[in-house]
This record gives sequence, structure tokens and C-alpha cells, in this order.
Amino acid sequence: MPLTTAPSPLTTPLSAAILDLLLPHHRTTDPHPPGLDASAFPRQLRRIQAFVEAGAPVVLTLPGFPCKSPNPAKVLGHLPDQGERLSLRFLDALCRDIGRIYPPGARIVICSDGHVFGDLVRVPDHHIDAYADELRTLIAAARLDRLSVFDLRDALGGTLGGLPYEARRAHVHDRYAPSVDALRAEVRSDPQTLALYRGITRFLVEDTAGFTGTRSALQRECRQRAYGVIQRSRAWGALIGEQHPGAVRLSIHPQPVGADKFGIRLLDAPDAWTTPWHSSALRRADGTWTLLPRAAAAQLGRPVHRDGRPSHFEQNERGAGATGATKATDTTEATRPGNGLPPIRI
Repeated sequence: MPLTTAPSPLTTPLSAAILDLLLPHHRTTDPHPPGLDASAFPRQLRRIQAFVEAGAPVVLTLPGFPCKSPNPAKVLGHLPDQGERLSLRFLDALCRDIGRIYPPGARIVICSDGHVFGDLVRVPDHHIDAYADELRTLIAAARLDRLSVFDLRDALGGTLGGLPYEARRAHVHDRYAPSVDALRAEVRSDPQTLALYRGITRFLVEDTAGFTGTRSALQRECRQRAYGVIQRSRAWGALIGEQHPGAVRLSIHPQPVGADKFGIRLLDAPDAWTTPWHSSALRRADGTWTLLPRAAAAQLGRPVHRDGRPSHFEQNERGAGATGATKATDTTEATRPGNGLPPIRI
């Protein structure tokens, strides 16, 4: 709900305590300075304070969970799997932790953005629909009632809701997206935007399967598409801001300390850019989880099936690949992102 209470210039210890619960999971490419605390994130503190003053649940929006990568060397299929399952449970647990110190609690709105740039990442709309629908099914089945999914179907109702996805994408782009020229200038002048541009370009190159041209031609094409992805992502962010005013904005991309958006890690991964929809989950021999490209995970473990389809990989004791699938059990453990943090049983 929109908040009518203006946030106080001074935040309370409770607001800082809520933000402190997010800090261990901050996704950034920069090392945290010693003694970093909630005061380094004034934008998020002010928004949390507004909810606290209103006695309302803290609402956080997280654009992401768009669709699976189209590259079969990276993922197990086009539907959510154990990587998403663990991530959803982590996010719900984070809300539950907030509820322990702030009784109104918190909720996270997953703003699934696959339809916004599906044409640019070369994923068909029916796969994106199936992915988002399965996210909702997983949330309902596990009773993760602090989470919800919001996508282009929810954002554009009424007359616009009956339009083809291509027309809905065009509407969002025309109304909210920055110009390519403005974005190019920002990439040249802002290191964070440049890092985002390079990261998205890398993903587009990795996700392109079956390209028949040269490597340099593929890179040129992906650089052009990367600008489009960032344009649409910015447009989606502006639409989310209209639909969910006052919410604390999370991001699945690395963000510097004090930025408008708070980058959040969902699972352990080799780098700060890896997400469940660009990878496969591997359960290590010690019971912890990490995200790897499917081909790399297959070298380390055996595939596990759940509900009749591939779910993740289980590492062999020697870390060597093996054939033959095993069935997932209900005693899986997930490790919260961050070094040294305790595992949570799901």
C-alpha cells in the first residue's frame, strides 16, 4: 500500500536492525569497508522507516526471475528448478527473520521481467509464461506466503492486457525507457553502468546457442542487444516504482554501498553476477549449495530429478561426473548466501 506518512529525518534503531538483516547478503563487486553498518544505506533506511512509522509490513520489490537462459549448457530446462526453489525459500526466510524483530513483518514482490526483454534474450513468450506460472506454483506449494510474483500480465491490465506481448513491450519501452544516446553517454561516464553493460553483454554472448557467425560478430550483436536490455530494465524499474511506491528496491545485480538499489545475493556462486536462471544448482558433498553452469556441474556430480524433471546436481565424493539420476528428498538443506552463515533446513 502507498504510505502517507513522510519518513523522519532520523531513523530508529528498529529500522537499522531490519536493514542489518539484509547486510550479510549484500551483492556487490566492492569489498565492504570495516565496520560497515546500516547507516551506510540511508536511502533504504528512510524507506524502511516510513513503513515502521506507519506500522505496516515492509515491502521490498525485486526485479528478476525472468526466465531460464536459452543455452542448454548453462541450465537444466526452461522451468524453475532447485536454484529458484532455494532462492525463494531464502527470500521468504529473510522476511520471516524481519518479522521476528518487527511484528508487522515484511513481504517481497518478485517482479518477474522476462516478458519485458524476452525478444532481446531470444526466449519465447510461452516459455516465460510457463516459468512465471511455475514460480507461483512453487510459492504456493511451499506456503511461502511472504512472497508474490508480479509480471507484465499484472502490470498492464484492462485494454492493454489483451494486446500481444510485443505490443505490451513496446508500450512499456515507449513510455518509460531512456534513449539509447543517453544510455551510451552514461556507459561512457559511469563505472557502475559500464559494469552492468559489460555484464549483460557477457550473459547475452554466453546465452546465444547456435550462432553461425564469427565470435566478433556475435559480440557486436550482443553489445547492441545489451543496450536494449538495459533500456527495458530501466523502463520496468520505472513501472514498478509507479505500481509499488515507497517499496524498498532490491536488485539481483551488484550494487555499490549506498546506491538507490540494494543488491542481494540469493545463493552462493563463483562470482557476483551468477543467478539461478543462468545456471544450475550443485549440492556439494558437505551439504552446501552453489550455482554453476550445467555443463560444469555435470562434471562434478550426478543429476537429481524431482517431480519428473531435472532439478539439480549432487556432487560425488570425488567430484567426478557420473551418470544416472537420483530422486530429491525432503531433507535438502540450503545455505544462506555469505561465508560462515548457518544452513537452513527446507
